[in-house]
Amino acid sequence: MSASILQCRNLTMRFGGLTALNDLSLDIRRGEILGLLGPNGSGKTTFFNVVTGIYTASAGSIAFEDREIGQLPAQKIYRAGITRTFQRSRLCLPLTIFDNIMIGNHQHLNHGFWFNLIQRKKLKQQFEENYEQTRQLVTTFSKSLGNKLFDAAGSVNMIDRRRIEICRALISRPRLLLLDEPSAGMTHEETRELMDDILAVRERIAGLTIVIIEHEMNVIERITDRCIIFNYGRKLCEGTYREIAANAEVQEAYLGQS
Repeated sequence: MSASILQCRNLTMRFGGLTALNDLSLDIRRGEILGLLGPNGSGKTTFFNVVTGIYTASAGSIAFEDREIGQLPAQKIYRAGITRTFQRSRLCLPLTIFDNIMIGNHQHLNHGFWFNLIQRKKLKQQFEENYEQTRQLVTTFSKSLGNKLFDAAGSVNMIDRRRIEICRALISRPRLLLLDEPSAGMTHEETRELMDDILAVRERIAGLTIVIIEHEMNVIERITDRCIIFNYGRKLCEGTYREIAANAEVQEAYLGQS
């Protein structure tokens, strides 16, 4: 098996006359935290949407663990082991925290009529196992949140809502997690806490690969092993944070020419 968990070759995504991804080729290494950076409109979220099957690429290929997934629907890509969060919250606020997280675990739940209506002992056992798994996962982020699983998701603050969304993406035990600006709408202190959580999760879940889109440079510097810079749908450069921060093309893309 390749040392890269995801390989994209000549990936192109067009929306009419707009080219959002332009002949993009990159590799995501197994077990790393990769920062995906670039100016607004550079194609970062479009890349996530293509990898997760929300969009089908106009051209090119995507291989996940050496299997081509570029033409698969989103449900099959999720089952293959890729999950994500979104920049804007996708929680169902009236539902409990537990219910919101279980939405991300539907592939491991028995949805059969006979099981749910007749086999009540097995249903109870499934519930108890999933509750315990959820409690342990949430407690990795916040011990207090782990005691609120039956509270409505709308009753907690922004950082806890972000934690719930990440837990929903992790509950199905993915091998690749894509985080789209997880710190959006949070204070600097909340952002620091959430990054602590992500680093703790990485230590707890062996082999988990994380790709994070983030505009806070201090966040990227602190938690990433490597960064890739997008500009106009292309890969501008890649390297460690210090390497890309010193790159003249990156400085021009963000700041313009002097």
